[in-house]
Amino acid sequence: MAAKKKSRLNHAVLVGAGRMGSAMARGWLGDLAGAGIGRLSVVEPAPGDDVKEAAALGHVALNPSPEPADILILAIKPQGFGASADALKAWVGPQTFVVSIMAGVPIARIASALGAPKVARAMPNTPGAIGMGATGFALSDACEDEEAETTAALLEPLGFVLGPLKESQMDAVTAVSGSGPAYVFLLVESLAAAGRAVGLDEGAANALARETIIGAGALLGEFAEAPSELRRQVTSPGGTTAAALDVLMAQGGLPDLMRKAVEAATRRGAELAKEAEKK
Repeated sequence: MAAKKKSRLNHAVLVGAGRMGSAMARGWLGDLAGAGIGRLSVVEPAPGDDVKEAAALGHVALNPSPEPADILILAIKPQGFGASADALKAWVGPQTFVVSIMAGVPIARIASALGAPKVARAMPNTPGAIGMGATGFALSDACEDEEAETTAALLEPLGFVLGPLKESQMDAVTAVSGSGPAYVFLLVESLAAAGRAVGLDEGAANALARETIIGAGALLGEFAEAPSELRRQVTSPGGTTAAALDVLMAQGGLPDLMRKAVEAATRRGAELAKEAEKK
């Protein structure tokens, strides 16, 4: 959904400035008002140089004393949430809106642990660190259109944003886009290994596989055609690509394997969410 510029500028507190947290902060600092932020605080015991520089210039308050924030963004590791929840409460007031990018931590647990009914749960992926990610988000029942717009604006520095979705869909989001980059990296590895098997040296196979995937991704971003149409444009009847696709698309081939992989990741996401609720 498209974000709208908000008339009210909020005090936003970012807890955790690792790769994703820093990527968001860099995007916000380019246009704080566009993200609905009037004042930005960052809580991070080991900040990177970019955050330190922003703090030195007075653009960010680094590790200030806690006070209730308008927006609390949680970019910490999910396994650390339970131990830090009590400390995080110092940033939460009656109207605080919490935006979490902690993988697998359900909205209900965040709301209960922090006493904050308005919660967004987002799932970014690693390309978000360079502004080319895909992020889906869901909202608690207490949220309204304003929170949806705020969430979209806050996540836009990471790349494409989709939401609000149902929270029941978040395990599928994790399986498709959250884990998806790993599937693509495996494809590069496998394509390079196949190239070596048919006679290419390691350097050539790795370079050709890598650049082919980068180029194909750029085509997807450049043109509006469906992936299936782009695939057909590469495939001449009876040609080399068709011979390869006959193998990849046969029963038990890539479409079936990808479906099984995403189903397995979705199941595991649901299991992790249940485990998180018990902690």
